[in-house]
Amino acid sequence: MRFYSLTIATIALVVLVAARAEGQPGQAGLQPPVLQQFVEADYPPEAKEKKLEGVVILQLEISAEGKVTRVTVVNPAGHGFDEAAVEAAKKFVFQPALRDGKPIASKIPFKYTFSWKPTEGPGDKQGDKPVEQKAKRAILRGEVQIGNSREPLQGARVRVTPTGGGAGVELTTNTNGTWELSELAPGKYRVEVEAPGYQSLEVVEEVETGQATEVIYRLQAANQGFEVVIKGERPPREVTKRTIEQRELSRIPGTNGDALRALQNLPGVARPPGLAGLLIVRGSAPQDTQIFVGGTLVPLVYHFGGLSSVIPTEMIERLDFYPGNFSAQYGRVTGGIVDVGIRSPKSDGKYHGLIQADFIDARVMAEGPVPFLKNWMFIGGARRSYVDVWLKPALEAAGAGVTTAPVYYDYQLFLETRPTNNSQVRIGLYGSDDRLEILIKNPAAQDPTLGGDLGLRTGFWRLQAEYKHQLTDRLRLNSVLAYGYNTINFNVGALYFKLDTHPVTNRLEFSYKPDKRVTLNVGQDILYNPYDIDLRAPQPPRPGEPDSGPFVTRPPRVVKESGSLYQPAAFAEAEILPTEGGRLVPGVRLDYNKVNQSWDFSPRFNARQIVRPQFPKTTLKGGIGVFQQPPQPQETNPVFGTPGIRSSRSIHYTFGTEQQITRQVDLSVEGFYKQLDNLVSRSPNINGTGFTYSNQGSGYVVGGEFLLRYRPDARFFGWLAYTLSRSTRRARPGEPLNLFQYDQTHILTTLGSYRLGRGWEFGARFRVVSGPLDTPCVGGIYSGAAGSYACISGAPFSERLPTFHQLDLRVDKRWDFQTWKLSLYLDILNVYNRGNVESLDYNYNFTKRIYQTGLPIIPSLGIRGEM
Repeated sequence: MRFYSLTIATIALVVLVAARAEGQPGQAGLQPPVLQQFVEADYPPEAKEKKLEGVVILQLEISAEGKVTRVTVVNPAGHGFDEAAVEAAKKFVFQPALRDGKPIASKIPFKYTFSWKPTEGPGDKQGDKPVEQKAKRAILRGEVQIGNSREPLQGARVRVTPTGGGAGVELTTNTNGTWELSELAPGKYRVEVEAPGYQSLEVVEEVETGQATEVIYRLQAANQGFEVVIKGERPPREVTKRTIEQRELSRIPGTNGDALRALQNLPGVARPPGLAGLLIVRGSAPQDTQIFVGGTLVPLVYHFGGLSSVIPTEMIERLDFYPGNFSAQYGRVTGGIVDVGIRSPKSDGKYHGLIQADFIDARVMAEGPVPFLKNWMFIGGARRSYVDVWLKPALEAAGAGVTTAPVYYDYQLFLETRPTNNSQVRIGLYGSDDRLEILIKNPAAQDPTLGGDLGLRTGFWRLQAEYKHQLTDRLRLNSVLAYGYNTINFNVGALYFKLDTHPVTNRLEFSYKPDKRVTLNVGQDILYNPYDIDLRAPQPPRPGEPDSGPFVTRPPRVVKESGSLYQPAAFAEAEILPTEGGRLVPGVRLDYNKVNQSWDFSPRFNARQIVRPQFPKTTLKGGIGVFQQPPQPQETNPVFGTPGIRSSRSIHYTFGTEQQITRQVDLSVEGFYKQLDNLVSRSPNINGTGFTYSNQGSGYVVGGEFLLRYRPDARFFGWLAYTLSRSTRRARPGEPLNLFQYDQTHILTTLGSYRLGRGWEFGARFRVVSGPLDTPCVGGIYSGAAGSYACISGAPFSERLPTFHQLDLRVDKRWDFQTWKLSLYLDILNVYNRGNVESLDYNYNFTKRIYQTGLPIIPSLGIRGEM
């Protein structure tokens, strides 16, 4: 079915207000906060007794009144120094930062130094400073860059001083922004980096005998705000980890500013059919990929039609995508992993809000401190679609054969606190609900039983508790416990299917670092899932009967059943740094499935090696691993399926390279092969009462991925992604090898977004994708019982439909007021109104057919206000 809809609207009042705002004077500049009242910290008794010194790097969050609202330890010193520095910093008083002469909240780094000053006595003129001993050679080399632009900063001053005392060494960065010290004694060193016009930085690094420690420091311009984050990028455990940065999440054209829809533009992700909100990764089925939100498994990530996702972009801190060879901490799937990280609420002591509306949905969001709960913060939101408001009248006016009222909503609430400087607690409640109701006025001639009401509902909610604790310098604990509800309810006429589940999940991981070059990760991944099934459906076709209908010839079967799934798992993984720039990650996962009482053993191994550490950097990577996916509940059910069938298995092979071309441009090239065996396949049983399942299926997926990416800078971001692949399946030995339902040979996506200035931003996306596969009808057969024709199916998914191509555009305009911001955006889907073919439709006796096309041009105009 093709939907014809064109939405046009004018918001005159908003434009007038916005134009007035644009005429106001711009920012005259920013002034940093100035410390007016310093409080000396108490010297920790433990450190005083041992005559220790320390430097603690703090991040101070300062209100517009000059009060310190939050203190975070960025670089701890231990021995009680951290706690003493935090308590003292909370009492500091600042002259607040200024923008255009008006006070604003800010964040700044602050160095708190503890110096031991012993009383000198006879024979103790040197004090109690330790004596530096000669040691074997160690290397410390680094690069200084300009903020997020990653451009080298020449002439920066780098001073390196032993933390235990002794003379320091001062260097100046060269034209490549690099510096190096080679004859260092092993131990800890204080590194201070300064450059005119940039905020200074101080960190502590540790070097070891015979090892080269490499660091990258990014200095922010002194006049570019005061948000300073000192955070190193931890190398991934996986071969391929694609991360979309915050600058890109909400500006990719064709996504309506939705971060999770941006995933569909990455290499290895196929275009879903029609309006289906599915993730199809490297030739696998949608159910072969798992989605996690805050460490908790969720059943879906997109609302009906894939027009929006269930988590708003503004709540997302990071979006990690693993298309294959993922870590042993993940399991039960053979496709890929999507891990959505929820950001922490703002901690400036103020309340913030957001309201946004366009032609698809409207949403609100708020965050700030929790009243009556000290040191607790919250972030929450809600969204409701109103496609039903304009789509239903449009279809009725067009004389369509159906009337429809689709609607969806979602909600989120997260509470967070930090009991100590090294721990974090987060409690979350979030969910989603989609409903679609259709009245079929004119049932298809082929099957008159499909008249009447058609309904579909999907939904879920999760109550989640997350705990993180850096127990010691070497030991870290992460744990997520969740309880929830999933539902899917489908009905057509007198036929229906309803499945309700109540999953309980727990993911726990301990990370221990016995040595600087070794990290051990062990944990558990537990899933307990009670379910209830209520079904009234036609009997499966008997051998030789067409499987496409008509349903009127098949007596219905009614089933009501309850049960549960229990699938505990344990995993262990090591991160080993054997050489300079090298990383080996061996791992193993052990899964148990109570339904068929089987164990799955999955060894995995990934490796990375930086072969050229200097600019332009070159990295090689590869991996091999076993990935197993338990059968679906209906496949092992005594009524619907075959008890005792085992998990499907996939062996992933990946090899690739990452090449830095310029400071902003990277190229990633990867080849992958997935060997599939023990796949669950089915065939009608001999008496026609159900299906017989077995592990006789097999197949393979092979392909290559290319990603040429311009990383976000102050003006531009963009990338060119191309995937070439082939996905095949064989149901049973001796049968032909066929292309898989979701195979797409070519997937090309190019996109970019450019800030024009004065709040304007323009972006475009163009896609070319091989057409979807379809199973053709090679003729029709007349059914006397139904009084209609049934399709005689050809080879499964043997016909490739015409190539898909589409251009999408996006324009944003933002106005900054004193205390709030206003934005307008126009996102145009399918700019040149391409009639892309999604499926085939036939006449009553299957002698003629026509193409069913997808969405036409759809402009979506939206407004957004935030404070």
